[in-house]
Amino acid sequence: MTTTSAAPGTTRARLAAARLYLCTDAREDRGDLEDFLHAALAGGVDVVQLRDKSLDVARELELQEVVARVAAEHGALWAVNDRADVAAVTGAPVVHMGQRDLPVPAVRGLLGAAPVLGRSTHSAAQAAQAEADPEVDYFCVGPLWATPTKPGRAAVGLDLLREVAATRPATPWFAIGGVDATRLGEVLDAGADRVVVVRAITQAPDPERAARELRERLG
Repeated sequence: MTTTSAAPGTTRARLAAARLYLCTDAREDRGDLEDFLHAALAGGVDVVQLRDKSLDVARELELQEVVARVAAEHGALWAVNDRADVAAVTGAPVVHMGQRDLPVPAVRGLLGAAPVLGRSTHSAAQAAQAEADPEVDYFCVGPLWATPTKPGRAAVGLDLLREVAATRPATPWFAIGGVDATRLGEVLDAGADRVVVVRAITQAPDPERAARELRERLG
């Protein structure tokens, strides 16, 4: 299985410098995951996460190997979503947890200090809690708009983004949920300079071009 060779401090510095974070499904219906990853990462994606609830563990482990290899070729970070066990087996440099996943102390107990740990937040209180937790390395705020990737999750809107931005968090944080090229200006104006995207790249006719345009606007 894959192991990460980057020093924890180096990985955290790379995460702090990241601006464009991509979540993608396994693209099993298209069979083009590896080619897609090469295109998106060539376009400037800084962090890529495979997030596909339809996968069994064996298939996820197989595909995480592909994600890790392609990310390494492009000098990008890669993340495991929700599964601390998968993160442990693969040696993922980044692991992301939602509010209903394992709590931070449990994740650290299982994985130790090395992986960069991210948290999803959906309110000002949750964002403040993530900011105050020294074990949390980054957090996401959203979903800003309703999105099919999070069915049943109410949109939090740009007002929450402005509220979080006004606190000037020291912890790196990303806007997430329905962000695309047409909405990016609103997100930037609200105070976020890091974003997580899905369909803006996964459904683009030219993933490399879509990623490059987003990354250039993020600076």
